[in-house]
Amino acid sequence: MLFALGINHKTAPVEIRERLSVSQHELDDALHSLRSGVRLPESAILSTCNRTEVYFRESGEDSEHRVVDWLGGYHGIDRSELRPYLYLHHDGSAVRHTLRVASGLDSMVLGEPQILGQMKTAYQYAHDAGTLGLSLERLFQHAFATAKDVRTETAIGQSAVSVAFAAVSLGRQIFGDLKPLTAMVVGAGETIELALQHLRGLGIGRVIVANRTEERARSVAERFDGEPIGLDHLGERLPEADIVISSTAAPVPILGKGAVERALRKRRRKPMFMVDIAVPRDIEPEVGQLEDIYLYTVDDLQEVIDDNMASRQAAAEQAEEIINQRAGEFMRWLRARDSIDSIRQLRERAETVKDETVERALAMIRAGRSPDEVLPWLAHTLTNKLMHHPCKSLNTAAHEGDARLLEAAHQLFQLPEREDDPGHDRGRDHGPEHGHAPGHGHGAEPDDTRDDA
Repeated sequence: MLFALGINHKTAPVEIRERLSVSQHELDDALHSLRSGVRLPESAILSTCNRTEVYFRESGEDSEHRVVDWLGGYHGIDRSELRPYLYLHHDGSAVRHTLRVASGLDSMVLGEPQILGQMKTAYQYAHDAGTLGLSLERLFQHAFATAKDVRTETAIGQSAVSVAFAAVSLGRQIFGDLKPLTAMVVGAGETIELALQHLRGLGIGRVIVANRTEERARSVAERFDGEPIGLDHLGERLPEADIVISSTAAPVPILGKGAVERALRKRRRKPMFMVDIAVPRDIEPEVGQLEDIYLYTVDDLQEVIDDNMASRQAAAEQAEEIINQRAGEFMRWLRARDSIDSIRQLRERAETVKDETVERALAMIRAGRSPDEVLPWLAHTLTNKLMHHPCKSLNTAAHEGDARLLEAAHQLFQLPEREDDPGHDRGRDHGPEHGHAPGHGHGAEPDDTRDDA
């Protein structure tokens, strides 16, 4: 049985999500701790700012409780404190949840693409740590393919629904290819970092990070291969920027009309795309009156976001249909695999019974018993042993009124229908262990042969 257990932005506040977070450099240790501590045959951990989830295959009874205990113990949180925030999906529900997460349908921002990359990272770490097996390996690959189908077959990723994404998407609409361009971001908060992620994802050529504290600018710039500068250098470096995205907590504008006019002259009137997502504003409104300047405020972007959210909701309905179909496909594969395992185990048991019984029959012949005597014993013992467990289960089903199992057995063994009393006595134990072979007593168990060599 497959499970997905965890917390996300809908079930737990940020204070709890922070405590359960597993950073990338901790993932390898956490995976090995999970495998050894809970003895899981297969496991993977996905941890982002909005969720921490453990995907695993059942290794025995109460495995989900042991995973909860591990999760709390690993992070120093008592199980009783953790329980109210957790959700648990199993089998079909776990598969569907995994596909929805990979496709961005379970994200805070509907349809956001970053989660797919984060899930691929989780998969790679689990793969490298050796904690994946056939079931989870196949599930992750199926999730990645499903997410690609959702992106290809619906419009869920074609419209911006976050301020940062909307800003970067507008820049791409204006300039097209971002590779030859330079972007300057002013500020170093969460929205700026998200904008940098989108810019890098779209292949921006250069990045300049300007901040009041140059140390903070350097910290952000290093993660995005950018150049840090202090705000005191903003005016002299502004002419280099084709795209400017500003989000600071300054009480007054930090970019005025005069500074932007000077930058345009040095750029020889090459257009600039400017986005002011700060409140209060970072860029004087008069800058929008300049030719060759495309200035958008947070309110302008919100109109775009509202329109696009409606579009994404419609696309999400299409995506849910794709996910339901793909989840069904995976569950059919999983059931087929389980059936193959069951068939293999059944054949292995039958082969073991056959080998043991034949060896005993040969020993009896070597001891001087005649084949005419041994062959009936062999046939009776084989039949007795092979039919013992099925007949015992059918007896129990008959006593408990389990009609579904009785009907399944009737179909499985292709038993003929009784016209006078359909279904009568299907569950009765008519196996050979209730009869007797020549020279044997009634009711002998399979191992009660009395003819041991």
